[in-house]
Amino acid sequence: MRKINKILIANRGEIAIRIMRTCREMGISTVAVFSDADRTSMHVRYADEAYHIGPASSAESYLNADKIIEVALKVKADAIHPGYGFLSENSVFARKCADNDIKFIGPSPEVINQMGDKIQARLTMIAAGVPVVPGTTESVKTEKDALETIRKIGLPVMVKASAGGGGKGMRLITEEKDIVSLVRSARSEAKSSFGNDAVYVEKYISSPHHIEFQVLGDQHGNFVHLFERECSVQRRHQKMIEETPSPLMTTELRKKMGEYAVEAARAVNYEGAGTIEFLVDNDRNFFFLEMNTRLQVEHPITERVTGIDLVKQQILIAEGQPLSFTQEKLRQSGHAIECRVYAEDSENNFMPNPGKIHNITEPLGFGVRTDGYVYEGYEIPIHYDSMISKLIVWAENRNEAIARMKRALYEYKITGVKTSIKFLERIMDTEDFKSGNYDTNFIEKNKGILLSDEKCPDDCEDMIIIASYIEYLDRLNIAQTSKEMYPAQNRWKKYTYQKNFERL
Repeated sequence: MRKINKILIANRGEIAIRIMRTCREMGISTVAVFSDADRTSMHVRYADEAYHIGPASSAESYLNADKIIEVALKVKADAIHPGYGFLSENSVFARKCADNDIKFIGPSPEVINQMGDKIQARLTMIAAGVPVVPGTTESVKTEKDALETIRKIGLPVMVKASAGGGGKGMRLITEEKDIVSLVRSARSEAKSSFGNDAVYVEKYISSPHHIEFQVLGDQHGNFVHLFERECSVQRRHQKMIEETPSPLMTTELRKKMGEYAVEAARAVNYEGAGTIEFLVDNDRNFFFLEMNTRLQVEHPITERVTGIDLVKQQILIAEGQPLSFTQEKLRQSGHAIECRVYAEDSENNFMPNPGKIHNITEPLGFGVRTDGYVYEGYEIPIHYDSMISKLIVWAENRNEAIARMKRALYEYKITGVKTSIKFLERIMDTEDFKSGNYDTNFIEKNKGILLSDEKCPDDCEDMIIIASYIEYLDRLNIAQTSKEMYPAQNRWKKYTYQKNFERL
């Protein structure tokens, strides 16, 4: 076993800080890297050391593998944690880490390649006996090939990028006349996004649930799953809200899907934290969708119901330590929900809304956790993802968790930029969400409720806060200078004012 004493975090924002927090608890030194746009970012302030790696463009900074390796060697880092996004599923980067005797906190380059190629992943799962969505097991090479293949499978189908993710290079085809144009556009987007225009075809499953299982594997052949996460609230194929346990799940289904998730991880001799994603239809038939070979954005809700720090487990596994628990020891306790807070205009097709944070008040209280990185005066850059924080709540049961999330969202105030907070509040109030009766079409189905016509004029929230502050100052001035008691609204306030005047 090789003890890890210093970790370079090859990422930014909330995930960089979240990893550093665990490192600090474990007595591990942390190294931040930052671009021009992130000179004042919170992760730079939080780390033990911080190094500039290039311009704001991701391609020239957070995706510059050679520069990051150079910094890691300079500071004598034992390991690199890639977080999620950027280089987290880049096998070339993982290989370069190994070549420089730096531990990449994640699976081997070979496994990243195997599961990153969606066609290869499908073949691997088929060989392991894991159910996959019906479709092709090789790329569609020509438009004629696409026509023939899709006619055999039958419409509707999804065309997907073999190297894809995040909804890029993905198209839904419902009519034969659109096959050629949509396959062409999917291939073009795949090429520009991933440098690989290979696409494949899957049967489209109408109104599915997107349910994933967290898995852990160590270097000693031990594998466990840490139960499921329901991720069906999505916009543009990107998750907005996750919860665990899933309202759809039964004890029998959880056991069955969990066993398949472990088999999937075992099939590739997986090392570290990974996620097996499934689509589940209304009859509770489930199909392997893909494997994410990294830490997930939504990992905190799993941590909350299991009590296991997943980043700590990643580091211990990277050191070569065996898992300290078995499947039989793991339990789900209570219910957890995560809302992703984006700097975006929900009323304007979720358009990113970068800018300066004027004021921020984060929710607190029992069962509330906020993983974020912005602060008052911080300028959200235009160069990166618009997610600025994650709000996670826990309660004894689902109804209490929803009530707690509503309370936390009500307390969450950010001015200066538009955010998705109000949109998330409205989701909590929908009958479909409250009942747990929702699927991946949830937002489309509830668009009329969620996209209110009540528009707040520019800067109106700022004006409300300024007006409240002026009123507060006026009241304070009266209390400090006048012997006349300010009219109290209740007995407690009246008592407090009286006591204050007695001291004057």
